[in-house]
Amino acid sequence: MSITTIRSNQGHTVEKIGGTSMSDYAAVLTNIVLRGQPREALNEIELYQRIFVVSAYGGFTDRLLEHKKNGRPGVFGFFAESSDDTAWRTALDETKQAMLAKNAELFGVAANRSQADDFIRNRVDDAYRVLDDLHRVCQHGHFAVENQLRTVREMLASLGEAHSAWNTAALLRQEGINAEFVDLSGWQGGEAPELDDRIRRALEGVDLSNTLPIVTGYAHCDNGLMQTFDRGYSEMTFSRIAVVTGAAEAVIHKEYHLSSADPRMVGETKVVPIGRTNYDVADQLANLGMEAIHPRAAIGLRRANIPLRVKNTFEPNHKGTLITRDYVSEQPCVEIIAGHQDLHAIQIFDQDMVANNHQYDQEFLQVMREQRVESVTRCVNANTIVHYVSASLKKVKRIMRSLEQRFEEAEVSHQPVALVAAIGSDMEVAGMLAQAVGSLADAGISVLGMHQSMRQVDMQFVVNQADYEAAVRALHQSLIEPHEHGIAICAA
Repeated sequence: MSITTIRSNQGHTVEKIGGTSMSDYAAVLTNIVLRGQPREALNEIELYQRIFVVSAYGGFTDRLLEHKKNGRPGVFGFFAESSDDTAWRTALDETKQAMLAKNAELFGVAANRSQADDFIRNRVDDAYRVLDDLHRVCQHGHFAVENQLRTVREMLASLGEAHSAWNTAALLRQEGINAEFVDLSGWQGGEAPELDDRIRRALEGVDLSNTLPIVTGYAHCDNGLMQTFDRGYSEMTFSRIAVVTGAAEAVIHKEYHLSSADPRMVGETKVVPIGRTNYDVADQLANLGMEAIHPRAAIGLRRANIPLRVKNTFEPNHKGTLITRDYVSEQPCVEIIAGHQDLHAIQIFDQDMVANNHQYDQEFLQVMREQRVESVTRCVNANTIVHYVSASLKKVKRIMRSLEQRFEEAEVSHQPVALVAAIGSDMEVAGMLAQAVGSLADAGISVLGMHQSMRQVDMQFVVNQADYEAAVRALHQSLIEPHEHGIAICAA
């Protein structure tokens, strides 16, 4: 593609800035764009040769769609309910006012303030008209709003990234940096090309030697990013930009390091950045719901052999954690203690299962697919199959009812549990499993189930939900803290 770059010894990077980091523009400017240095200290290669992919400001996607953690409806949630058309209108107006308030915070009395306000007013008002027309049309019996919800969700999501990307480009230009707003949202564009084609068209002719593209994390494309990735869509955009442009490195800026455990559980003084690991470990983390990057987004980077670096926005001089395809730690060790606190163990026991458990498991998986529930891990023996799932209790009960109908003689039960895992690129150390189990026993924690991969990349322990945080602390204290790793388990 016709993207002009200066091929330095590093090449160009593609960098994603998360929503919490985006909310602190001063940190974005100083720590990310200026790399923690004065503007005059940076040469053109250090300042440019980068493509930034930005998320919406923290909390705005929650306002536009629904709250990510508690599910409280936003504009989309209220519109989808469609029982009260005043609710979505109020929510959209409140969101617009919050966006304008963010503009006032960022621009103050600067001349760009009115332009920023006009930009987001036009976008939000246009979305309002679309939703209003759709709502009225769907009052007719021949039209159903459900058929349009996917498009509505994508349209609303795009407002957040367009807002933050436009503002960031304008603010950087005020600093004398040649930043360019690159809109992948296809707003009023009609056609929906393939994602890679959308990226090529948008970046065609951009000279990375003297231009800093600020790209929307949402991209409008033929398959619909949200249908597959939902709230992880910006990571897929980021990944494909890196692959399409042939980036030397992909970088994610977060408000925290990718560390040996959650500092809120273990303590900030006890955790340590990982420093180096591989995409296999990243996939294990994603399976537990602790994503360094969406696993589908990581596939493209891994296949293109593009390293991924996860950095802490607020520590610009720390190299963060570098994730590569082939890295294996020089000395076998545990790199991170992670887990999932809210799982359900769904168990089917049938004396007639022996020698036929593959059929039981296939039907078990089919029932879960019907409920759009995925297994985090599973356990099988001669007459028992247990799947550990992250799902609502309502879906768990539906799965159990369906299993009882399919296997009338079986005993179907469930139990709330937590899963704690020790993960590393190479954990082949004799006695490590015994050491881990011993540390849990010393902390008074009962192990309900466990599994160790033959590939020696993870050990998983099922415990009572009430013991989750204590189990994380016990394993971290036993398997990581004695090694006194310093600034990172392996310096990047």
